[in-house]
Amino acid sequence: MSVVKSSLSVEQEKKLLSLFGHVRLHLLYKVFVHGYMNIAFHCRCDGQGPTVLVAYNKAGFVFGGYISKDYAQTGQVINDDKAFLYSITDQREKPLRVSSTDDQYGFTDGAYGLNVGALWFLNNNTATVQIVAGNSYTFEGEEMHGNDLQLTECEVYRVEEYGGLRETPWRKIDLEGYGTKDCLMDYIKNYKPEVKSVVQARVLLVGPVGAGKSSFFNSINSVFKGHVTGQANTGSAGTSLTTQFRTYSIKAEQGGKALPLVLCDTMGLEEGPSAGLDIDDINSILKGHVQDRYQFNPSMSVQTDGVGFCKSPSLKDTIHCVVYVLDACKVTLLSAKMVDKLAAIRKGINKLGIPQLVLLTKVDEACPLVREDLTNIYLSHYIERMTRKVSVCLGVSQSCVLPVKNYSRELELDIHTDILLLTAVVQMLRYTDDYFDDIYQAGDQKSE
Repeated sequence: MSVVKSSLSVEQEKKLLSLFGHVRLHLLYKVFVHGYMNIAFHCRCDGQGPTVLVAYNKAGFVFGGYISKDYAQTGQVINDDKAFLYSITDQREKPLRVSSTDDQYGFTDGAYGLNVGALWFLNNNTATVQIVAGNSYTFEGEEMHGNDLQLTECEVYRVEEYGGLRETPWRKIDLEGYGTKDCLMDYIKNYKPEVKSVVQARVLLVGPVGAGKSSFFNSINSVFKGHVTGQANTGSAGTSLTTQFRTYSIKAEQGGKALPLVLCDTMGLEEGPSAGLDIDDINSILKGHVQDRYQFNPSMSVQTDGVGFCKSPSLKDTIHCVVYVLDACKVTLLSAKMVDKLAAIRKGINKLGIPQLVLLTKVDEACPLVREDLTNIYLSHYIERMTRKVSVCLGVSQSCVLPVKNYSRELELDIHTDILLLTAVVQMLRYTDDYFDDIYQAGDQKSE
């Protein structure tokens, strides 16, 4: 399944956002994908909190309504003093906004689409917006929708407040200057595993499809090469683009020696029991049985007699740190099945005593204030709130959650992006040392 994308133009989205304060929009429902079906509408929109419906017609109008309460199909009239209708056109500089004239009426919470009396969207599973007489919203049809009630598209977005900026950072980190970047790069280049049988720390990247695992490797590789690269396959397909187990070494510079770090990339996690990376496959990877370029088969676990299976792995073949990679834009949309799958994976990793971190990617897409200025990342209420949510969801300390921005559309490196990426790698190596310390205490000998 392909990624569902918004039909809003940049200018239309800008005008829509001007109706709110500090918010971001997350697409929940789209007629072109899900159809004019009330079951699909409520499956994706019920219980989502504040939402805005965005309707499109041939007359060029973008119009709809905002409600601050949940859809719950109660059949009751809902008192919502924050609800409003709006209309956007290219001809108007500012959107038209219409609030209810009745303090007791916001919308009717029925089994169909958004019903604010004046306009009833998706009624009877059709593309035609119905007008209901005797309502609390007053407007001229020409101004609201150009007297065109036949929709060409309809979307619903969850409206998330991102809360502006804090006065003081919620985590202290020096994001300024090449001195910081050089220190971080030197730390990584000079890192030496504390167990003499291991030359390179092996870090496994695990996460849902499209979270940015392969992009993270490409980004780290770019920092050390000095320009943006794309060695690992990345994109926005609905299923995993990574179908093999890949181990990526990174050279300290163009033509230089390999860093003491190997990033291991896997298939993305998917909800279905026979889709994406299997939990048993992860256990085989952790224990060092799976070699580079092993071809995964989503319909069955790793075969012990298959090509690329190592029957007698040593410590240098095992995983020394696991990093979950999550999209900051989708943290609040993680399904119960995905959360359960992550919990099962974490339980197995805990048994092996392997340290775990979390990369929170796409922070610039999640928070407009961070998109404007990446140095706002530790001043952003929204990003801090997402790290707390991930901490609770995965059962890890908040200090284990590292917000980063991968290189995706850029052609040149950015100092602030580099520092965030390098800081994450340094934390991985520090946690790897903790793992080696545990091994040493268990009786293995450290390097001299």
